[in-house]
Amino acid sequence: MIVPMPAIIAVTLVVLLGLATALTWVERRLLGVWQDRYGPNRVGPGGVLQAVADGIKILFKQDWIPPFADRAVFVLAPTIGMMTVLLSFAVIPVTAWWSVAAGLNVGLLFVFAAMGMGVYSVVLAGWASNSKYALLGGLRAAAQMISYEVFMGLSALGVVMAAHSFSLRDIVLAQSGLWFVIPQALGCVVFLLAGIAETHRLPFDLPEGENELGAGFHTEYSGMKFGMFFLAEYAGIVLISALVATLYLGGWQGPVLPGGLWFALKTGVLTGLFILLRAALPRLRYDQLMVLGWKVLLPLSLLNIVATGAVLLLRAPG
Repeated sequence: MIVPMPAIIAVTLVVLLGLATALTWVERRLLGVWQDRYGPNRVGPGGVLQAVADGIKILFKQDWIPPFADRAVFVLAPTIGMMTVLLSFAVIPVTAWWSVAAGLNVGLLFVFAAMGMGVYSVVLAGWASNSKYALLGGLRAAAQMISYEVFMGLSALGVVMAAHSFSLRDIVLAQSGLWFVIPQALGCVVFLLAGIAETHRLPFDLPEGENELGAGFHTEYSGMKFGMFFLAEYAGIVLISALVATLYLGGWQGPVLPGGLWFALKTGVLTGLFILLRAALPRLRYDQLMVLGWKVLLPLSLLNIVATGAVLLLRAPG
C-alpha cells in the first residue's frame, strides 16, 4: 500500500497533537478511578470536553513575557521542546508501511539525537526566565535528562546487537519469532525507567517540583508557550511508550488484528502505566534520583550489554 508522504506527515501530526491533548483528559479520568475520587465530569459526558475547554482557555489567556526575561530565548525554548518530540516521531514505524522516514537506516540514533536536543529547551527556558526557581528547575532538568539518556542509550544497545541494525523497522522485523522483551527484559526495564525520567514524570518529576520550585523551568511561562511545554510532555509520554513498543514488544506485529491496531494497543497500555505510576508512587529526592541512575541503572545496562554479547558469541556459527 502506497500513501503519499505529505499525507503521512499531516496525519501523523494531527494524530500526535490530538493524542497529546486527549491524554490530559484520559490521565485525569484514570487518576480519579485509581485514587477513588471524581475526575473531570462537568464539561461534556464524562468530562470528555474538558481538554477542549482547557485548550480554549490557554489560547485566550494573556501571553505575558516577563520584562526581566531574555525575550528571544524565552520564546524559542518551548518551540525547541515541541519540535524535538515531533521530529522523533518521524522514524517510528507505526505499521510496515506507515512512517514518515521509514527508510532511515539509523532511525534509533536519530531518535536519541532529537531527544538530546530537548535538553536545550529546559535549560534555555530556565536561563531566559531570569528567575531563581526557573533556573534551578532548568539545571535539575538538564542533569536528569543528560544522565538518563546515557542509560537509555546503553540499554537499547542490547536490542541493536540482537537485531544487527539501528533501523527501527529492522528491529521490529527481527522480533517476528520472539519479542525482545523476553531476552532483553533487563534492558527493557532500564529503558522504561530512563524514559520516565526523560519525560519528567513521577516519581522522577523533580525539575517541576511545585512544592519547592513553584513549577520548575516553566515557572514564568503562561498562555500558549506554557501550553507548548504541556503538550510536549504528553507527546513525550506517547513517544517513549511507542519506542518501548517498537524496541521490545514487537511494534506492529501480532495475531489477527491489523498491525496499526496492535501498535496502538501496546502504546496505549504503556501510556496507562505512566499514569498509574503517577497515581501510586511518591516523588524521589534529587540525590536518590542520581544514585538510582549512576549506581544502579548504569551497571545494569552495562551488564545487559555484556550478557547479550556473550549469548550472541556463543550462538555464532563456528
